[in-house]
Amino acid sequence: MISLHQLTKRYGSFTAVDGIALEVPRGELFGFLGPNGAGKTTTLRMIAGILRPTSGRITIAGVDLARDPVGAKMKLGFIPDRPFIYEKLTGAEFLRFVAGLYDQEGPEVEHRARELLALFDLEPWRDELVESYSHGMRQKLIISSAFVHRPEVIVVDEPMVGLDPKAARILKDLFREYTRRGHTIMMSTHTLEVAETLCDRVAIIAQGTIRACGTMDDLRRSADAGTQGLEQIFLRLTGENAARELVEVLDA
Repeated sequence: MISLHQLTKRYGSFTAVDGIALEVPRGELFGFLGPNGAGKTTTLRMIAGILRPTSGRITIAGVDLARDPVGAKMKLGFIPDRPFIYEKLTGAEFLRFVAGLYDQEGPEVEHRARELLALFDLEPWRDELVESYSHGMRQKLIISSAFVHRPEVIVVDEPMVGLDPKAARILKDLFREYTRRGHTIMMSTHTLEVAETLCDRVAIIAQGTIRACGTMDDLRRSADAGTQGLEQIFLRLTGENAARELVEVLDA
């Protein structure tokens, strides 16, 4: 459902993403992990069609993003790390607006929007302007907007930021049910516990390249990590040992 072929993004002499090749099949919840500046958000924005790759190819549900950008985006929902919403619309109007971008309208969309608002406890606020929403409420609304047109693929960048524990639990259950029904989700998160318990497979990216990809057992084998958890594997593969090195300096 998501295919990346030698995907590269350069900014002048700096290479943010360096020749990534990746396949995410139908019905999979795929985790995309890496330290800050590793290229995660850049990759997800290229998949969503917000950034244009320097080279390489992206296909969404079999549609080439460069050749048919509208056709590819029609199959995609995107949840960014920083929600941007038109503040002079109400919550219901915003969902109606997003559905309209995908040529969807009418009673079915209205019913779907109400279900999503109710799911995230936003129904009492459906006719209030978004400018009155808290950050967490805006995050719930932008998540709802990614599902309102029922895309085949959803790309998510840090979905749990700003969510209360109840909403985070609902979102996890929603993700699992959505993939169980044959849809595909690619998710970037810094919450390694969430990735370890929720994702079918995980890719770890560092300095623009994928260091490892697979199930937890695959990652343990590639990192020679025995029975270690995802946090230890992540630190080993990305070289993120600053805290350990600081302790050694303090103890010296």
